[in-house]
Amino acid sequence: MSMFCYQCQETVNNTGCTKVGVCGKKPDVANIQDLMIHTIKGISLYSNELNKLGHRSEEVDHFVLYGLFATITNANFDKFVFMDKIRKGLTMRDNLKQQLAKVAPDIQVPQRDEATWFADTEDAMEAKAVTVGVLAMEPEDIRSLKQMIIYGLKGMAAYTHHANNLNYEDPQVDDFMQETLAKLTDNTLTVDDLVALTLETGRVGVQAMKLLDDANTGSYGHPEITKVNLGVRDNPGILISGHDLKDMEELLAQTKGTGVDVYTHSEMLPANSYPAFKKYDHFVGNYGGSWWHQNVEFEKFNGPILLTSNCLVPPRDSYKDRVYNTNAVGFPGCAFIPDRVDGQPKDFSALIEHAKKCDPPEELETGEIYGGFAHHQVLQLADKVIDAVKSGAIKRFFVMGGCDARQNPRKYYTDFAAALPKDTVILTAGCAKYRYNKLDLGDIGGIPRVLDAGQCNDSYSLVQIALALKDAFGLEDVNDLPISYNIAWYEQKAVLVLLALLSLGIKNIHLGPTLPGFLSPNVAQVIVDNFDLAPIGTVDEDLQAFMQ
Repeated sequence: MSMFCYQCQETVNNTGCTKVGVCGKKPDVANIQDLMIHTIKGISLYSNELNKLGHRSEEVDHFVLYGLFATITNANFDKFVFMDKIRKGLTMRDNLKQQLAKVAPDIQVPQRDEATWFADTEDAMEAKAVTVGVLAMEPEDIRSLKQMIIYGLKGMAAYTHHANNLNYEDPQVDDFMQETLAKLTDNTLTVDDLVALTLETGRVGVQAMKLLDDANTGSYGHPEITKVNLGVRDNPGILISGHDLKDMEELLAQTKGTGVDVYTHSEMLPANSYPAFKKYDHFVGNYGGSWWHQNVEFEKFNGPILLTSNCLVPPRDSYKDRVYNTNAVGFPGCAFIPDRVDGQPKDFSALIEHAKKCDPPEELETGEIYGGFAHHQVLQLADKVIDAVKSGAIKRFFVMGGCDARQNPRKYYTDFAAALPKDTVILTAGCAKYRYNKLDLGDIGGIPRVLDAGQCNDSYSLVQIALALKDAFGLEDVNDLPISYNIAWYEQKAVLVLLALLSLGIKNIHLGPTLPGFLSPNVAQVIVDNFDLAPIGTVDEDLQAFMQ
């Protein structure tokens, strides 16, 4: 095989992509991404020891975050970007080694391959890359658990990266990521050791999600109930996709008064609900659906598109010159907006000038949808919600967060939402909502039956709502609430959300469209036995099980 990757839900036959990624990732890119992870493990062997001694480095923290985030599914497809980063990483690792030798000469870092390997040419990197992939980890159960932890760390890095962009940091989260990467180089770890580390990854994942929630709401206010426009205007526009609200803020500020409108796409939809962004009259609303519709919707938008985080589909040549990437996103031949320097905003002037020369977007749809039901807003409605539960008007909540993707079986989530009894409410976050958020499901006493908390980055809200309801009803266990979990997953942030829910003791989660391919039979059985995790079935079967 020329590559091996099974980190996303669409992996071939649910076992692994071996020739080319379903996401569009080429074998050389997949292999060099494996080498990127190998590199940051080596860095972490030294930085972990220095962190414990109080000699931490923000530069190292951010580099490790980048290495994890850029290798997440659908983020960066540019092999040469990774090679450049790996060169810098090897220099960073060796500098850390020298620093540790000076401040603590008695500490001996294990001289595992991650700490010692070196390559100074592209050919040498590519030769090395094929030796450090997923299948190099043996035996199968150890590989399964180590990879699940790495995928959880990738999700954690994504959350933390966005928080860092808003100047919110949590050294404990960075320490955990580097300590865990260092631990994963140890081939003596047992299954029990790794199971414990998996749950610890989920626990720290909750902390990382809180960090981002604090960053977003502290910077832009708490999301408000908002009707989001789905139509278009006659001005040229810029479409912003991804998850990074700092980029959203700076783009809105720089397009003010230019005659260029701004629209959100996919996971950026929840930006419409933040008070700080509502002051811009050129912020029109949302255009299109979830990430996998890009090849059609980007074509019809006519103007430039800014990708701020993962969920990039390899662009067609017909609109490739209108795609601008930033942060950890990259694709060969697409323009790139560099990072901020000395705290100054990013420069979006090229993007704006490009937009002025483009036609207005082609209209896809009209109307409005509701958003803004994050934890602060829902808790303001707590009395109304609790009364509806006590009166029997609301019989059950369904958490249907997570990811959307291309596979036909995901129509299950549309059918499931449509089949839910009219006395039930959906709590959602993430692009999975595009499977049902435009259905006319009505409301219960003025409470919409789809409460959209925001991005997958806002999954913390779903946890907070569940815990608040537990306290409001005086329950000892969150599993005693009338809440069922029917979650769709695709990429590594969803893996972290699952681990976070498991770390909180939430049981009886249904996960689909398939259980992860990276779960070995034995590891899957451990999770099923301890947490009652189950794959989705048919709509009728699952509804009957949930409503019991």
